[in-house]
Amino acid sequence: MLATVVSVGACSLPRGAALQSEVLAESQADNPTFQVVPVTRTNMPGIAAWPMTGQEYAYNWIGSSQGQNSSVIETGDLVDVIIWDSQENSLITGASEKVTALKSIEVGSDGAIFLPYVNEVHVRGLTPASARERVQSQFETIVPSAQVQLSLTPGLANSVDLLGGVARPDNYPMLSRNYKILTLLATGGGISPTMRNPVVKLLRGSSTYRITAKNLYESNGRNTTLHARDTIVVEEDQRSFTALGASGNEDLIYFPKDQITALEAMSLMGGIQDSRADPKGVMVLREYDTRQVRQDNTGPARQQVIFTFDLTSADGLFAARKFAIHPQDTVLATESPLTKAQTVFSLIGSVFGLTRQAQTFSAN
Repeated sequence: MLATVVSVGACSLPRGAALQSEVLAESQADNPTFQVVPVTRTNMPGIAAWPMTGQEYAYNWIGSSQGQNSSVIETGDLVDVIIWDSQENSLITGASEKVTALKSIEVGSDGAIFLPYVNEVHVRGLTPASARERVQSQFETIVPSAQVQLSLTPGLANSVDLLGGVARPDNYPMLSRNYKILTLLATGGGISPTMRNPVVKLLRGSSTYRITAKNLYESNGRNTTLHARDTIVVEEDQRSFTALGASGNEDLIYFPKDQITALEAMSLMGGIQDSRADPKGVMVLREYDTRQVRQDNTGPARQQVIFTFDLTSADGLFAARKFAIHPQDTVLATESPLTKAQTVFSLIGSVFGLTRQAQTFSAN
């Protein structure tokens, strides 16, 4: 009976993760399909230079630049023109009035606005001050005493969109050509404090630029100047890795910051279970693009690579502190071989307990 229980138990013990020897068994074959790399302090600098994998996007932000401190008139903007004339019998003003207000004149597709007596005046591309001077000069030919005021209300072509991740997403007019992204985010009520590692995304034409909010706020040199028709989106970091095996948490885990190490990843997955995990058998499974494979020891020798860590040594712990987890990695805490042995011994103890109970029952 004892032999039967031990034999059956050894073959079908309940386990939540594979043993390290089981995962790496194929590496002993003549032509293995994956590469095994034990990570140490010695080879860590070389591994750090290997290509990036699993990156859904690159942080490719553009630096700050200086624009004009005034708005520039664009098609679709609305212009208010106020004309003052103190002369009696003026062509511009009424008999009892000294001022005429022309409100909300839209800048046409040709870049011009229509004004009575002077016809069309081209103003697109001018600042409000320059446009006022041009309108003034046009009226001086027919009403030399006229004085002109001009104000601008930016239209869609002279504004930016702020979408998501802030208290007040909206379309915002550009108050000047020196309108900065941090000013826009503040106008929108700031980034929500509940967002996980927020990423600021700038859509400009056919290009997309990204930066984490933390890095954006760190330097004024990243406070980029916005362009008309830019779209800014604030969203949570979508990069993640998979946690498996004898850990406190088996799940898809999102990056809480720009970079995380193997040691931090193990903390995020709830640590490795003392009663189950093999501290010499922590692994990171990673897949490289075929174009990233190298045969000169400057990169992965196989498309699929398993990095192994021995957390029972200082060397392994320090190496894990330096090893960067990539998006879409799998961090696996393998099962300890002792767990299997302990289960067998537990079964043996149970058998002996049943045997003693049976003998006692027979004696009675």
